[in-house]
Amino acid sequence: MRIGLGYDIHRLQKGLPLVLAGVNIDHPLGLLGHSDADVVFHALIDSILGAIGQGDIGTHFPDHDPTWKGARGATLLSHTMELIPPGWSIENVDINILAQKVRIAPHRQAMQSNLAHALQIETDRVNIKGKTGENVGPIGREEAIEAQVVILFQNPTPHSRKAS
Repeated sequence: MRIGLGYDIHRLQKGLPLVLAGVNIDHPLGLLGHSDADVVFHALIDSILGAIGQGDIGTHFPDHDPTWKGARGATLLSHTMELIPPGWSIENVDINILAQKVRIAPHRQAMQSNLAHALQIETDRVNIKGKTGENVGPIGREEAIEAQVVILFQNPTPHSRKAS
């Protein structure tokens, strides 16, 4: 088994679209970033890269590279999926979305469906939880939205462990 942990946060700003897990959400504030700023996809990508030992999202999709300007999270994830070693399978993904006023529950099913499709797994392997910032910090002041992701991979050919 291999576990990856992913995290992302982006500022909220008026006049931008709000996209979370590939779902457009009607909200007066959207996320600011080099790509689509979809914190869920970005944290998911980091969790995959961590589990497979391939660095982080900034290494693979740097802000200074115009190739990724405005890129959708699903596009970045598609490129990341190509890095997963043959035979490895995703067992499950657990996601926290931290947003003060954006309600996740009405969008959960669409988010799970988008992510499961992109990951090529069943929707019941994708769990999404919405959390608030309890009016504390940048999340609570509705200055930002963040996502935290844990992913579990099954590796069919585990490394042999040497006794120490």
